[in-house]
Amino acid sequence: MLPVVPRVRRSTSHKDRWGVILAGGDGVRLRPLTRLICGDERPKQFCALFRGQTLLEQTLHRAERSIAPDQLLVSLSGRHRDWYSRQDGLRRSQRIVQPANRGTAPPILHGLLSLARLDAQALVAILPCDHHYSDEQAFASALDCAFEAAAERTDSVVLLGAKPDYPEVEYGWIELGASVGDRDRELFQVRKFQEKPVIEVARRLLERGSVWNTFVMVGHVQAFLQMLEETLPDLLSMFRSTRMWAGEETILEDSLYARVPSVCFSHHVLSETGKLMVLRLNDVGWSDLGDPGRVLMAARDSGCEPSWIQKWGHAKGMAIAASEAAAGAA
Repeated sequence: MLPVVPRVRRSTSHKDRWGVILAGGDGVRLRPLTRLICGDERPKQFCALFRGQTLLEQTLHRAERSIAPDQLLVSLSGRHRDWYSRQDGLRRSQRIVQPANRGTAPPILHGLLSLARLDAQALVAILPCDHHYSDEQAFASALDCAFEAAAERTDSVVLLGAKPDYPEVEYGWIELGASVGDRDRELFQVRKFQEKPVIEVARRLLERGSVWNTFVMVGHVQAFLQMLEETLPDLLSMFRSTRMWAGEETILEDSLYARVPSVCFSHHVLSETGKLMVLRLNDVGWSDLGDPGRVLMAARDSGCEPSWIQKWGHAKGMAIAASEAAAGAA
């Protein structure tokens, strides 16, 4: 028998809300900056870039506006134990520890299978932990709106799409289809995905009113699992007999991950299914903090001047000087 998962008291409208936070990435692209800030090799989710909190702390606080803490699962990598074991705000009971990072699909899949056993009516939000929002309250309202839309349309999954302000070529884009018809929600069918388009395509997408794919998703647990059954049946089968999360720390087996391939949920699931809607976000100031430039923009957008900004500028200047000197010597 599965152990009973304790629940906090809250309004009945939220009792079926769950969240899966993705915190197992390696943060390689941002490593030069996080190494400068922290002095070690920790991934960015365990680094306080600005606001005095790590990205994981910020994500937990953000999620707790809409979801009870004991109904939040956090997917981690065992290689990061030195950092997540000291993470403020992260309960041991929330932790699901993978032996290694195998992309986004395995942790999402495992979290969904776990929740399907615990709550057949679960509405699940998938939340990356490396995001910045300049307006946290606006994002919280949008997430609540996505939960409401998913509750009304249990066979679909709702993506959150950020309103773009320039033709970014490093983001995924979502082309909007027909309006779903909600007067109070900017909800659309998904027409097409464009992953990291060239600049000419990105400009056209911006002109057409397309949105950036934040990779925040909300849907009924069975809608997610149906998508996975259609797109990744073999991977789903591999995980069905493994240890599930049930309200206490769960360590996944090395033997399982020796066979699990690296799979991107966006590429192998989202782009291959038609059961998607997109909720357009307006003026939330979203960034995925994927590179140092975006971190600098987000820090300044928040009115912050972290002490590392001057050190980073000096380090970049030294690197450019060294590169120019090497080119001259050649």
